[in-house]
Amino acid sequence: MSPTPPPKAWHPDPERDVVLNHTVLRALSHPMRNQLLGLLRRFGPSTATGLAQRLGVNSGATSYHLRQLADAGLIVEAEGHRSGRERWWSSAHRGTYFDQDLFEEEPELANAYLRGNAQVYAESMLRYIDEIPSLPKAWQRAAEMSDFAFHLTPSQLTQMLDEVRAVLGRYRTEDDGPHPRGSRPVTVQLQAFPREGQ
Repeated sequence: MSPTPPPKAWHPDPERDVVLNHTVLRALSHPMRNQLLGLLRRFGPSTATGLAQRLGVNSGATSYHLRQLADAGLIVEAEGHRSGRERWWSSAHRGTYFDQDLFEEEPELANAYLRGNAQVYAESMLRYIDEIPSLPKAWQRAAEMSDFAFHLTPSQLTQMLDEVRAVLGRYRTEDDGPHPRGSRPVTVQLQAFPREGQ
């Protein structure tokens, strides 16, 4: 019997992920840039025009924000996709990691970045709700949107989230790796925070 492989860590891989620093945080504090980066990660290389169509904005706006993302090192020109004068862009990293210390160093930018993320998360849930009627029953039954309430200390919350991340790590797959038959991309959104009041 072969030993069970260790769970995949849910930590930044310096070759594939980016940890937010001041420059990257400044670039991602604008909600549209956050959305553009997310679209490139989710759907792969695209042009300013293609991204503008997805977002329902003009390509001048997406071109400007794509240049800002490129200047911050978050996106790169996609190899082998150039067509005419239009540039194709792709994400330079698999994922982004937020360092809580940025709240002390750059509170306004950190707040803007997290608000942009919250907006993207909410829009993702609303798109899923719109899609429910067209999903096969197996996917309708498998998915869930729930809210659970606890009374925890900071150390208990940290421990619980470490355990949840360990479970998520066991199921982590790479976009360019083999996927189980019948699978499709799945988003698991995780928010855990103290509520106001008692």
